Amino acid sequence: MTSQRIDTHQHFWSYAPASYDWITPEMGVLRRDYAPAELKPLLERAGVSGTLAVEARGHLDETRNLLRIAAQSAFVRGVVGWLPLTAPDAAASIEQWAREPKLKGVRHWMGAANDLEYMTQEALHQGVSLLEPAGLSYDLMLWPLQLPAAAAFVDRHPRQVFIVDHFAKPFIAGRQLEPWSRDVRALAQRPNVYCKLSGLATEADHARWGLDDLRPYVDVVLEAFGPRRLMFGSDWPVCTLATPYERWVGAVEALLAGLSTDQRERVWAGTAVEAYRL
Repeated sequence: MTSQRIDTHQHFWSYAPASYDWITPEMGVLRRDYAPAELKPLLERAGVSGTLAVEARGHLDETRNLLRIAAQSAFVRGVVGWLPLTAPDAAASIEQWAREPKLKGVRHWMGAANDLEYMTQEALHQGVSLLEPAGLSYDLMLWPLQLPAAAAFVDRHPRQVFIVDHFAKPFIAGRQLEPWSRDVRALAQRPNVYCKLSGLATEADHARWGLDDLRPYVDVVLEAFGPRRLMFGSDWPVCTLATPYERWVGAVEALLAGLSTDQRERVWAGTAVEAYRL
């Protein structure tokens, strides 16, 4: 086992249908509260020593709650929260919230899966331009069709640290590599972009996925980003739609088995420490 493991993508929430309307009825396992007391023993069994709690509803109330949890839970090393980047008072809001020591990054809506226009709006760019001076990373919540637009988006902010969540959700269940492979390789050419090895099982066949389903996508990203810009994440509890926590950790262990010890340690922790300034 590597010396340290950091889960860079997990969620907590107090479930309310109006607040988490993306949780559809068929996602019944997610339609309840998820709190640190439930995650902690899973981390201990998997040898994971720390996490980053990530926003899941696009609201300051959740950012505030995640920071409260992080202050009370030693294993939560940081928070990737939501801030109103497109609001007229974005600068004041970012300045205020960046004072929170455990706020490490921001995630913000980038448009629906086939929306290539949202990322072009100037208000969003203005908000993102304020993050790097404040010491905050930016998580890119993307779908495959958005990857070319995301490359153009990133090019406007060459000093900003960007982190792609869940490989941009490739179509694993349909065994479709292209054009995702081409487009994610192009995005990886930007040295300020990192990527999370997370959320893959839920893009595969939930009931029947195996390592062979995931490996082609992991191989692409390992080649494109290298271990230096790849980091582990679970997407708990969303991952439970397709896999228990321990099975996902075991799958990542197997997928990284061909790397050197130093490379594995980079994916399990080193990249996260660098990208999120932990």
